[in-house]
Amino acid sequence: MSFSGEVKKELSMLAGTARHCRIAELSAIICFAGNLRISNGDIRLRLETGNSCLKEKYRLLLSLLFSMEHIPEELAGEEVYKILESVKVWDRRKGCFRSTEMADGLLIQQPCCKRAFIRGAFLASGSMSDPDKSYHFEIVCSTMSQARQLQSVIRSFEVDARIVARKKNQVVYVKEGAHIVDLLNIMEAHVSLMNLENVRIVKEMRNFVNRQVNCETANISKSVNAAVRQIEDICHIRDKKGLESLPDHLKEIALLRLEYPDASLKELGAYLNPPVGKSGVNHRLRRISEIAEEM
Repeated sequence: MSFSGEVKKELSMLAGTARHCRIAELSAIICFAGNLRISNGDIRLRLETGNSCLKEKYRLLLSLLFSMEHIPEELAGEEVYKILESVKVWDRRKGCFRSTEMADGLLIQQPCCKRAFIRGAFLASGSMSDPDKSYHFEIVCSTMSQARQLQSVIRSFEVDARIVARKKNQVVYVKEGAHIVDLLNIMEAHVSLMNLENVRIVKEMRNFVNRQVNCETANISKSVNAAVRQIEDICHIRDKKGLESLPDHLKEIALLRLEYPDASLKELGAYLNPPVGKSGVNHRLRRISEIAEEM
């Protein structure tokens, strides 16, 4: 099962404890995956999904909220009116629909209801990438107004959600790994949150080690190249004028470099008598290089 599927499976087993939170989540499911149609003067409701986790959650909420036991694929009759009225999609007094694209603002005023709404929206129309490969969380919305409402709800938890157009839809997405962790916590998917955190820790440690190795490799390469150039300069002077032409302190370091081609500047300095620091050795070798260039 994909990581996204594991998150949805975990969320499908959560139903909240308060009735208003359950209604907020049901409202999201109907807004994002519900299909309403009128047949023979009767309103019918069904979910447009093949996701078993969403169907399971839908049945659980209907059972808890309306004591419904046997729930068919398509609901009709008085049960539909009762459901739609509870999520404020149907106005019984006026006998007409309210907005079927957006949730009524009264249903998502409290933080707990906003959490439930995001959970329902993700179950109905969301997905996540495999965190081993990349960090990406998204919920597909059918209209811009629906996307902006969802974005506003997510941003109320200080999570940077953005909107991008994709074909005929609007997609609310989050790319930052830390913010996706926050979203899993908001939706109360705590097991998935821990799994994601474990992946992030491993990836960050791997990246840290890679950076360290690359840095060490670069330093070694730099030191080797410098040593090769120093030896070339010393050999050039030796072949042209002889090392005896150098001042004693330069001749001494030149002979040491030829004897210890792999030694660091610090190690070369320790071989001198009296010992010389790294900067002193570097200064002497640089002077030798200048002499070689002049020759």
